[in-house]
Amino acid sequence: MQGESVTQGFTRGVRLGVDVGQVRVGVAKCDPDGILASPVVTVARDQQADGDKIPADMAELARLAEEHEAVEVVVGLPVALNGREGVAAGHVRAYVERLGAVVAPRPVVLSDERMSTVVASRRLSERGVRGRRQRAVVDQAAAVEILQGWLDAQRRQT
Repeated sequence: MQGESVTQGFTRGVRLGVDVGQVRVGVAKCDPDGILASPVVTVARDQQADGDKIPADMAELARLAEEHEAVEVVVGLPVALNGREGVAAGHVRAYVERLGAVVAPRPVVLSDERMSTVVASRRLSERGVRGRRQRAVVDQAAAVEILQGWLDAQRRQT
């Protein structure tokens, strides 16, 4: 893992946003100018991969990073409202540690994702997407929220 929350300066290029869940991984991407994040896909988590084998979800993230010529991967870190990291954050940090080796030399950065899934679910509901249809895309929508929040924070710093 190369960075935490923020990288110095903004280099032009596509970024992937990733929402890591226990069952699924939501993926989003942005335009090369870093203005708008949009959904890409939801990938099933591969919990069965042996220690030596690259999990299928991470291999797919590496493939997507290559396909979209991503310069960076932004992964949401689930932080509690009080700012503390819990068990879920520990799982994401372990995931990012392994993902960093798979997508290298692209940097993987963490971004505070407080409430991203809640916000994504609410926005989908407001658009009339509910039930099974919502569950199918909420991970992608959460990845969009994570990446868009990170992009907005980068713009405020430059």
